[in-house]
Amino acid sequence: MSEEEKKEQHIKMPKEQGWLERTFEGALWQTRFFVLLAVIFSMLGGIALFIVASVDIWAVVTLVFNTYVQHLHPEHFHEEIVSGLIGAVDLYLMAIVMFIFGFGLYELFISEIDVAKGGASRILEIHSLDQLKDKLAKVIVMVLVVSFFKRVLHTPYEGALEMLYFAGSILALSVGLYFLHKGGEH
Repeated sequence: MSEEEKKEQHIKMPKEQGWLERTFEGALWQTRFFVLLAVIFSMLGGIALFIVASVDIWAVVTLVFNTYVQHLHPEHFHEEIVSGLIGAVDLYLMAIVMFIFGFGLYELFISEIDVAKGGASRILEIHSLDQLKDKLAKVIVMVLVVSFFKRVLHTPYEGALEMLYFAGSILALSVGLYFLHKGGEH
């Protein structure tokens, strides 16, 4: 673009800017680094969730091991195991939300992550705020699905109407997931 074309588009060249305007814009641009606080704490939150979920799974594994070694037959044993594992999956998914959020903010406001360019996965590549929101929304919906499944395990059904509501909620969830992933990249 020539100098004349830039003037026609009302773009100020650095030489045309005053000292105060140039200083203010430079300082304003540097404030984007405050996003690093959100990035760092998102990563720390994600790591914390991974640790907690892993400890929860370890607790389930030790419970299963001790139960079988001691030849115990506790009531609702299978429900406890499944509930513990689903809870851990829920935490892992939330950790992934934190990671996607942190990586997305970094790529949008600071810089592209050069190390990730050679990788096969493009899940953490984010080029717009809409793309970040879409990725977060999909993972959050999966967190809600897992939470729903965990609650369903502990819900007593006492009649045909409650079972019909249960079937309807599963149908609604399935239809929602279908439309969420329809046309999406997998």
